[in-house]
Amino acid sequence: MSRVGKKPITLPKGVEVKVDAAGVHVKGPKGTVSTPVLEGITVAVKDGRVDLVRASEEKRIRAFHGLNRALVANAVLGVAEGYKRSIDLVGIGYKAEKKGSEVIFTCGYSHTVRFPEPDGVTIDVAPDAKAKDVTHIVVTGVDKQKVGETATRIRGIKPPDPYKLKGFRFVGEVLKKKAGKAAGK
Repeated sequence: MSRVGKKPITLPKGVEVKVDAAGVHVKGPKGTVSTPVLEGITVAVKDGRVDLVRASEEKRIRAFHGLNRALVANAVLGVAEGYKRSIDLVGIGYKAEKKGSEVIFTCGYSHTVRFPEPDGVTIDVAPDAKAKDVTHIVVTGVDKQKVGETATRIRGIKPPDPYKLKGFRFVGEVLKKKAGKAAGK
């Protein structure tokens, strides 16, 4: 029995859920998110909670049960509170600047890197106006997958170097420093 799939999803205040043939549509104060309902799963909304029930005990449908519940729960949390991922730019001269709907990175290349802001995702450079910190970026949005994918694509512009520990890294990411070449005889 799926422990994740059985657990009901309680709806926070201001969040509405509609179910149709296309999937589950969640609307809240931060925006709207749609997620598909996988085959063999039934979604019921009643008394301020969402229950997912599976049609049979087939292995594939049991796996979909927990997955589908997690997708709907992520959508509910996203429209209620939103998702956030922070990135630090570590290195001398590394900085980010937001111009319009794109972010321009200076990160040791011979050219600047332009990163367009995807739909549904907001990229803030130096979210604290007093700090004037151009080496800290915050990616926010209502869709967990889009926020994570965008943050990973930004990190991929200049991944952290294990020798000098320079590059773009997630806040809280632990890097293990490698030793350089040893002097040989």
